Amino acid sequence: MRVAGVLLVVVAAAAALPYDPVVRKLDDGERFQYIEAGDGTLHLSDTWLRASDVAEPRYDPERQNVYHLFTRQNPTVSQPLLMGSEGLLGITNYNPARRTVILLHGWLDSATADFNTVLVPAFLAAEDVNVIVVDWSAGAGSINYIAAVANTVPSGESVARFITWLNGATGAVPRMYHIVGHSLGGHQAGIIGRNLGGQVAYITALDPASPGWIFNDDKFRSNDGAYTEVIHTNAGVLGYLSTLGHADFYPNGGINMPGCNSQECDHARSYYYLAESLTSGGFTGRRCASYVTAMTGNCFLLGNLRMGGLVPKTGSSGIFYLETNAQPPFSRG
Repeated sequence: MRVAGVLLVVVAAAAALPYDPVVRKLDDGERFQYIEAGDGTLHLSDTWLRASDVAEPRYDPERQNVYHLFTRQNPTVSQPLLMGSEGLLGITNYNPARRTVILLHGWLDSATADFNTVLVPAFLAAEDVNVIVVDWSAGAGSINYIAAVANTVPSGESVARFITWLNGATGAVPRMYHIVGHSLGGHQAGIIGRNLGGQVAYITALDPASPGWIFNDDKFRSNDGAYTEVIHTNAGVLGYLSTLGHADFYPNGGINMPGCNSQECDHARSYYYLAESLTSGGFTGRRCASYVTAMTGNCFLLGNLRMGGLVPKTGSSGIFYLETNAQPPFSRG
């Protein structure tokens, strides 16, 4: 009799729980999927958006995005930039005569991500540039992955408005920009370029995310910039499988990077390859007929193209395969 009473209490409690309907499903895959966070760990994420997720405090990128400026004068300690504050801008080391690099992290990440700690010094070593690290962790930090996917779009639109303000205040122009994003940030890089009229000189998507983007109209597009490049290192798993840019590179077939023993390591290799390409070049891809042949390495068409680097290869396009070493230097020349 006592057991029955306990069961009755449990049933009554369950019946009293509030109804939490699903308002959106991510693609057609399994509801619970392992997705990589910015620190390289895999999280089992609910890819269905529930009503309670929508009810959470709304992400406001105009107020919550943070912009960190690094230059050769301040290579390790950032200076803050605030949209609308020309007074603050005037006391920083920002120089509109230099090229400007915009860096965009991925899911559950922040300004201190490995992505930034690898690429900031690499860009500054390669050229005297302004590097602006965008911390959009207020939007990317939701443990519900589908909410972070949804936040990618307004964040990109807000960053585009920030760049428009910066250009208006300093006389800088879109052809002086290189926008680089990893994972969710890869798609956000395209969204920014799109909102700047496709005039940004150089946009690089580093293993742009696959979950939530296969049928997403806001995903990276080739015409988001004057020259767009994609580096695929975990294609079809954490990273996007097929081509997205003017030039798409599939190192080692786009998956199973030498020296890696996990999907998250593959996913991260994209920014290590870009960093090395900035300072030493060396990554040369062979032209492929399709991404399928790129993933198998059966690429024998005429015409090679360097992967990454400082200078946009404007006018170049195609699909390319190359091989890397298991440890630095990754380039085989």
